[in-house]
Amino acid sequence: MAVPEELQYTKTHEWVRREDDVATVGITDHAQDELGDVVFIELPEKGASFGAGDAFGTVESVKAVSDLYAPVGGEVVEVNEALNDAPEKINEEPYGDGWIIRIRVSEEADLLSAGDYEKILEEEE
Repeated sequence: MAVPEELQYTKTHEWVRREDDVATVGITDHAQDELGDVVFIELPEKGASFGAGDAFGTVESVKAVSDLYAPVGGEVVEVNEALNDAPEKINEEPYGDGWIIRIRVSEEADLLSAGDYEKILEEEE
């Protein structure tokens, strides 16, 4: 799956879609592929606040448990509750219905362009 050009990325394999002051956050196709089948996700509460780079939850797969990191700081305004019953959406549609949280941004962070993220993936191989 190609790295969507319209998104921004972190070195820890989260993606961000900005709409005004709200950022939708998920994990990249590369991350879900590395994890394998996602079987459980621990989501934060709506209203929780995180700084950029803070762990905000975990994703558990058949291979490992991995922390999720906030790519920007702010308050959680929406949580993808559908993932509680269907965590496999993260594997099936990492850039669509597999989104994880939406954050009202109060702290910016250095995010990567699609091209810069692709370079990191190449270096990891």
